[in-house]
Parts: sequence; structure tokens; C-alpha cells
Amino acid sequence: MSYNFIGLVNDVNRRLNEVELTSSNFSTATGYYNLSKDSVNASIRHIHQEEFEWPWNHAEESEVLLEGEVRYSMPYDAKTVNMNSFRIRRDASLSVETQRLKLLNYEEYLDKYIDYEYNSDVNTRAVPKYVVRTPSRELIFVPAPDKAYEVVYEYYTVGVDMSLATDVPSVPEEYKHAIVDGAMYYVYLFRGDTQTAQLSQQKFLQGIKHMRSLNINRTEYIRDTRVHF
Repeated sequence: MSYNFIGLVNDVNRRLNEVELTSSNFSTATGYYNLSKDSVNASIRHIHQEEFEWPWNHAEESEVLLEGEVRYSMPYDAKTVNMNSFRIRRDASLSVETQRLKLLNYEEYLDKYIDYEYNSDVNTRAVPKYVVRTPSRELIFVPAPDKAYEVVYEYYTVGVDMSLATDVPSVPEEYKHAIVDGAMYYVYLFRGDTQTAQLSQQKFLQGIKHMRSLNINRTEYIRDTRVHF
């Protein structure tokens, strides 16, 4: 069975001895079958919410800065942004080398550098040295850029629900069993089988614990991450 939306839903159907869906009737499924689709998405959504930084949700973003503009929106699908990953990409045409940006606290930005947002004097612009995360989920680069520098950084996505039969989840296939166990929990609740639902939930949570031990709980070495100015 293919590892995609319809394949996961039919894994649930087989466990319950239900007729499997096909590509022709998947999108129009109703009743229990529509619930089984919702249950697979709910299971994956739960997995996404268990950790901020699952490796399969890792993404890289680039932002071309506008001269004189300091504020930029975060990616629409960003759950958490790695604020220590910001760097300006080398560009010989702009006479700039690759360099890391230092993280600056928003309150300190307001105290020391807020005038960059309102100062139109081009002489105050330069290669940005700092990046700031605002309460409104925006990014601020200080000082205001004097050229169209490209900033690269990394973040983790929130994950999205599947809708098409051929949609593939971001969770790797080796954790397929955990997705199905989670979906079974919701399906058994729908059927009123609370006891079996609880057993499925236990298996599901155990599967997430195993995923976390393999992908999250790792410390290669201890590093001082304090920012020195």
C-alpha cells in the first residue's frame, strides 16, 4: 500500500474490516469514511503539536532585503524560527561576504535602535548586524540595509492537513504505525468503544515517545549560546 493519504485511511479501514476506498470515491466519502480521513489528519496534527522541532518539519527560507526597510513577515507556515540561524549570503556584486547575524532582544531594540524605522537618512544604512523577533511575529534587521542583501535562515513548519488521495504526510514512513494508531483512537471514540480507544491512545503516545527519543533527545555537546556584544 502506498504511503499517502488514501493508503493511511485504508490501513485504518482494514483494521476495522471495512471496505477500502479507491481513488474514484475518496474525495466524496461520507459518514464513517469521512471520519476516518479526519482521524488520520488529527493523528498527524497531534504528532506535529507534540514537538516544536521535528526534523522533518525543518525548512530554509531566504529573504531579499529592501533598501531602508527593517521589518519583514515570518513565513506563513512557521511554527518556530531558529533565531540563531540568520546569515547574510555572500554576494560579490554587493561586496558582502557570508556573515552571521546576532540575535537582539526586542526591548533592547526599542531602547537603542528604534530610530532606524523612522530615519530616512541613507547615511545610517549599512549591512545588517542584528536580527530581532517582534511580538507580532515579524523580523527586524538592524541597521536598515543599504543594499538588497539576501538573508537566509531556518525554521520549523506547523504542518498542514492532507486533502487529496495522493497527498503524502511530512512524517516519515517509518512512523506510519504511529499515525494509524492515533487515527484508530479517534475512530474507536466515534464508534463508542472507549476501552479500545484508550488502548489505541496508549500505543499512539508510546509511538510518539519512541519518535522523540530517536529524533529530539540528542545532545552532541554542551555549548554556551549566550550572545556577547
